Amino acid sequence: MGNQFLNIMNPEDAEKIISTLPFKKRVEKLTIKNAYQRVLSENIYAPINLPPFKRAAMDGYALKAEDTFKASEDKPTSLKLLEVVMAGEVPQNKVEEGTCIEVSTGAPIPDGADAVIMIEFAEKNDENILILESVASGANIADEGSDVKKGDLLLTEGEFLTPDKIGVLSAIGHPKIPVYVQPQVAVISTGNEIIKLNEKLDYGKIYDINSYTIYNAVKSCGCQPIHSEIVKDDFEILKNKIIEFKDADIIITSGGTSAGAGDVLRLVLDEMGEVLVHGIAVKPGKPTIVGLIKDKNEDQIIFGLPGYPVSALMIFYVFVAPFLRKISSLNDIDGGNNTIKLELSRRFRPARGRKQYVLVKIQENKAHPILKDSGAITSLAEADGYFEVPKNVEILDEGSTVTVVPLYYFK
Repeated sequence: MGNQFLNIMNPEDAEKIISTLPFKKRVEKLTIKNAYQRVLSENIYAPINLPPFKRAAMDGYALKAEDTFKASEDKPTSLKLLEVVMAGEVPQNKVEEGTCIEVSTGAPIPDGADAVIMIEFAEKNDENILILESVASGANIADEGSDVKKGDLLLTEGEFLTPDKIGVLSAIGHPKIPVYVQPQVAVISTGNEIIKLNEKLDYGKIYDINSYTIYNAVKSCGCQPIHSEIVKDDFEILKNKIIEFKDADIIITSGGTSAGAGDVLRLVLDEMGEVLVHGIAVKPGKPTIVGLIKDKNEDQIIFGLPGYPVSALMIFYVFVAPFLRKISSLNDIDGGNNTIKLELSRRFRPARGRKQYVLVKIQENKAHPILKDSGAITSLAEADGYFEVPKNVEILDEGSTVTVVPLYYFK
């Protein structure tokens, strides 16, 4: 396949090839401070009961419930106060009939007590406490294991670690969290016309757009991007840059993929590995390359995106992002596969002979096609999503229903 040039492939076939690219997930253990927004690599079971002891659920007085049964504001019951126990302290006395112990929220329940009356329903009277209403046995007490029992499943493999889940891990004293390693993705922008953002913009040159947009799109897929300096359209320079990133899991280039004199990625891949896809029957983004860099231990995946910013990002959204989200274990998280059915705000005539991805802005519950060329990066900034048009569709009338894929998880 590597000797074929721009052998245009149906998008469904390209998606199948990409979905089966070789990748082995790895696991690491992180401190709980560094585990935010990572993905659990194994089930977590409770090693202890939560709470780990019977404790007060309110500030008040621990007592025997039967001592309060005849209490009222008119005829309060007087109980002897034995001590005051704050959270973190251990009671030194046992509650007997006619006595009580003041407890703060979270403090252990003293032996002999079976209820806590809230502090609002009691009054201090020298060394005694006047109880102003009755309470039932068990009132305002959190029993040991009432939240979680030892051995219970707390979190499952594949869960995205949000603050609440990190709180659960903290509650069971879990200092090291097993998570999937974020795949390392090198991002390379190629082209003789590309310059750094701080350089003078001479005639015929353009600032580097793709490396920054793709870098952050990679982040949104749960991977760790590695930024590269701009690479010229030169066989040896590109080859050496790819070798430089031999330890990255994946390389993504932009530019240097179409059938032109300055497009060298395919030639580099022919020497260093194998071209699996070179050209997809879609608009925008036909000149897309997918390949493998051959290695003795493990092949390295490489995606070659088109040079135009809109084409590069659309191909990333449609073909690369699902793969990255799968290998980073984010594929089933945050609604990445949700779609919205909307009516078109105007007639749209798609390209012939290729599936087309159309950017849209969503306003007043309608999809408004953004009609700019593939070099207009502002069209992506305006877009809320995109819809697909099959290659055999000649026209979509105003009011036609389209299925919009939202871009919110990339923004």
